[in-house]
Amino acid sequence: MKIEHKQDVKWRQKACEAGFTLIELLVVLVIIGILAGYIGPKIMGHPEEAKRTKAALQIQGIETALKMYKLDNGVYPSTEQGLQALVEAPTLGQLPAKWREGGYLDKSKVPVDPWGNNFIYLSPGLNGDFDLSSYGKDGEAGGEGDGKDINNWEIE
Repeated sequence: MKIEHKQDVKWRQKACEAGFTLIELLVVLVIIGILAGYIGPKIMGHPEEAKRTKAALQIQGIETALKMYKLDNGVYPSTEQGLQALVEAPTLGQLPAKWREGGYLDKSKVPVDPWGNNFIYLSPGLNGDFDLSSYGKDGEAGGEGDGKDINNWEIE
């Protein structure tokens, strides 16, 4: 008959608790994707393409934060609450029941697109649960080429 020491049991318990959560892994992957999308194209000498890629990656990162918000609170922030609900608890509309201390975005601020404009957020969206867009280089809805909008429902 084998007798286990208390230290062995504690060590096994700690070993079982070690590891990363799915959310931590998703955040790391988004950060790596943003870095790769921002740095890679810049090195190749395509600054506008790099900005469009960065905007698409930022949209995907914000989408992840919105999904974590919904997991905690059961709903996405409303249009009136906006993306600011990801960095500070909303004080109007449907108040979140379990808003996460520290918010849902790194650096505790809502990012702007690579051209310095705010992202456009609509919830409920016309193309899904929410619509998230950057108006591109021209900063206006629609457009062609570098001025074409970048929309979450069009990103693969």
